Amino acid sequence: MINSEDFAKRLEKVIEFYSETASSFAEKIGVQRSSISHILSGRNKPSLDFVLKVLSEFPEVELYWLLNGKGSFPSAPSSEERTVEIKKNDNLSADKTPISFPVSDEKSIERIVIFYKDGTFRNFEHS
Repeated sequence: MINSEDFAKRLEKVIEFYSETASSFAEKIGVQRSSISHILSGRNKPSLDFVLKVLSEFPEVELYWLLNGKGSFPSAPSSEERTVEIKKNDNLSADKTPISFPVSDEKSIERIVIFYKDGTFRNFEHS
């Protein structure tokens, strides 16, 4: 069971860490301002959808830390994680900006292909 008062304190910490107001935070995660207000005041408990929106928009927030205070915030990469640089390898764009993906030591990424609904695709290969 989530302790609403402790959850509210952790949520406040997240909002302050990102230098957001409750209104701007609500806008970023796609909820009504009143939802933030009700959770911070203890009136309402956070829904699963609310928690998932926070985690999606702010990846440094760890699920277990947000729900029950275990873990750390902001999250630090685990010793098992490293970053692999992937470069775009297609002729659809002149943009050759490298992007990074976290991977474990057990597996490495060779290639990522993103297919778009219009039939085009982007190919990213390990550099």
